[in-house]
Amino acid sequence: MGSIVIERLQDSIEVKKSIIADEALINVIEELADEIVECIKRGGKLVLCGNGGSASDALHFAGEIVGRFQKERNPWPAVVLNADVATLTAIANDYGYDDAFARQAKAHLTDKDVFIGISTSGNSENVLRAVDAAKESGAKTAALLGKDGGKISRKVDYPVIVKCNTTARVQESHITIIHSICEIVENELK
Repeated sequence: MGSIVIERLQDSIEVKKSIIADEALINVIEELADEIVECIKRGGKLVLCGNGGSASDALHFAGEIVGRFQKERNPWPAVVLNADVATLTAIANDYGYDDAFARQAKAHLTDKDVFIGISTSGNSENVLRAVDAAKESGAKTAALLGKDGGKISRKVDYPVIVKCNTTARVQESHITIIHSICEIVENELK
């Protein structure tokens, strides 16, 4: 059993090494962090969503923004579309699950905001439709993605693509990226 633990840790290290070596990806992550800083300065908010483990990552990201990451500071606004179970299931029941995030995005987003979708496949239809709704609102758009980035990568302003086909390794990297973004934002805004 111990060999599985070591193998998975090594796999995770290798994926993170590939991110370090991808200068374009590092630049996109830093640009997204800068966009979030500007969003907060202009009185905007983050609006996030994902499915399954990515839904948990969206909640985690928002928790670091509204609560705190490492520094004592004022809270910043973040809304997680997968958090409101009543609204999510009502929309899914009335319109279908593919529209569960898009309808909420239309309700919450303005041109001051940043939308961040999370999809390890890059092809989650409900996240893709939320991106479209976010763009219609004038919000900046970003996505944390896996594999080749899928359809979502071609639609967002800031595609953060962890080029790996293993969902668990992508999610581990997404959390590291989320923490890095939160640290940059806190350092910039104090």
